[in-house]
Amino acid sequence: MISALAASSQPGVTIFHIVREAIAMEISMKAMGAGYSYSEVPKDSDHGLHDDEGGFPSSFRKRRESRVKATCPWTRSYLFRRQLSFAAALAVFVVAGLVASTVSRGLGTRPDPNLAASARNGLAAMAASGRKLRVATWNIAAINNNPFEYWITYDENPAYEKIMTGIEAFLEHPGAEDVAVSEVFTEDMFARLAKRMDAVGWDDVRSHWDDDFKKRKIVSGFLKDPLLGSKRLASMPDRITNTIHVAGSDEPVCRPTVINMYGGDLSDLNLWWKAWEKFMFDAPLAIPMKDGPIPVYQMLQPIKRSKYPDVTPEEEKVSLPLQTMCGAIFDAVLVHMMNTVSAPETWQNLKKTMVENLNKQKVPHTLDILENVYGTSDIVTLQEVSASFIDQARKRPLGEKYWIVAPEAMDAVRDQNSVIFLRKETFPAGPSAEISSLVENSFEEGVDVPVAKGDILAITAADRDGIPFVVASFHGDTNGLATKPVLAALMKATSSDPALAAHKLVFGLDANTYEKAEPGKQQGVVDWGKRYVSYDLTSCWGDVPNPSNYTTFNSRTYLQPQLNKACKKSDKRRNGDVNPKDFILFGKGDFEVASTWKDNTGERKYVENMAFPTLKFPSDHGILATVLEPVGSSSVN
Repeated sequence: MISALAASSQPGVTIFHIVREAIAMEISMKAMGAGYSYSEVPKDSDHGLHDDEGGFPSSFRKRRESRVKATCPWTRSYLFRRQLSFAAALAVFVVAGLVASTVSRGLGTRPDPNLAASARNGLAAMAASGRKLRVATWNIAAINNNPFEYWITYDENPAYEKIMTGIEAFLEHPGAEDVAVSEVFTEDMFARLAKRMDAVGWDDVRSHWDDDFKKRKIVSGFLKDPLLGSKRLASMPDRITNTIHVAGSDEPVCRPTVINMYGGDLSDLNLWWKAWEKFMFDAPLAIPMKDGPIPVYQMLQPIKRSKYPDVTPEEEKVSLPLQTMCGAIFDAVLVHMMNTVSAPETWQNLKKTMVENLNKQKVPHTLDILENVYGTSDIVTLQEVSASFIDQARKRPLGEKYWIVAPEAMDAVRDQNSVIFLRKETFPAGPSAEISSLVENSFEEGVDVPVAKGDILAITAADRDGIPFVVASFHGDTNGLATKPVLAALMKATSSDPALAAHKLVFGLDANTYEKAEPGKQQGVVDWGKRYVSYDLTSCWGDVPNPSNYTTFNSRTYLQPQLNKACKKSDKRRNGDVNPKDFILFGKGDFEVASTWKDNTGERKYVENMAFPTLKFPSDHGILATVLEPVGSSSVN
């Protein structure tokens, strides 16, 4: 019986399994008695037993006269009492098994009956009318402000190919150009930086400079150091300060560096350093969602070992000044390298042209695709969305057609947020509540989930047929390690409240899953599929996602802060990020897929084996779209 209860907590176990196990246990007990089944238990007279004779234990012996006079059937025989006890025990274990099974599926709360009825009636009305639910999800990659970050096709200007292959050669075969860091980012520059960091109350990192960084070679010891990349000592400050959107302006403020839209003169390291120091410490910026202007250095965030385990305890303690120093060295080396490979006027003019086409038009181009190609979607979930993008979307026709929902607690520093568009025609009352904090508070206690502010957005809304929905958008961490914990928290949150338990889930996300995941360090896509199926969910790709059904194909150049991800021109396919990362999840018993497609052209088609973004497609993630219909709609119609 205990084994039946234990089994009931496993996915897929039904009441039939529990009863079958219990019956098997009872049958096995026959050997413990007189060797008879229930129907074969002998009467007392069969053996001529008297009141003082052996046989059954005395507590079970019944005198003939007692049996005759008995008025209650349960006192009449050992057999009946044993059957009744067994039935009662079975009932207890069945109920316990059902409870355990229900809890294990995350359905621990009975749905509100009125909302559940509304959902059923709404789905029936939707099926009867033939209406379908159109859903799209897209990571629009808000941080991509570096015109040189990805390999692109630029046949119009041969200088691009020459400069990019020159940078590749510089880094792969630097030779005599692999000079000490102190020859590029000089002692005078460090002394000035150290004084600045001391003035703002940061810990001293001179020992890191003197004993380590200034002695490193700029290529082999710094740019190509794999630990520098895994610790995010250069990429983290770049991500936060690369391009900053300020309140009251459509034009962002850019850090003086090669790898963003900065338009100042970088033809000389001294010019660069003066501009860089002023930017970091002397030019407070008005950041949306912040009280008053703040200097850029205050936007930096500590680098935690829990998220980046290669960081040492000492480095974690001084991560703010350490990443600032590494960021300065990184920018100095880039300026030095570009001016070595190409004449300053050549590469700076090329950069201006690329910035205009790839970066300044990125947001308008993204909005054009959403508006003109996916403007009939009922639900659109977006990831890595900037505050500026949200403002511009609301001012365009998209704002008239959609409820554009952003998190209450937006990330104003990283400026990467998950956002949801709800079509007003489909959801006339708009969003009813945000439950993001409920999801975040549902993480397993004691587990540090690598989720940043703005990564999760979950809301409730009712559609025109009265179907209550929970709609969620999520941006997973680079390795996808937060994806399963976030799903678990979402399911726990929605099952803990009777009202939410009656809602129908639609979940669009960049899961950051991998075809060939590194065990323990990355989230594999097949394992991810098993996890969402365990919650009675399915995806637009079905229960078992195809590992080679890619939604990303991007190849980074050498002009970006994570050189461990850089690809040679000849290795763009083999070493690029080519993985199945994007998903739309929903209840298996609620909806089924009518059609699904992916798009890396902005024209509802996907070109396999093509690296992107391109001059026409502005993101490094493809768009994923699906058309859903209530389960059984095909037979109804």
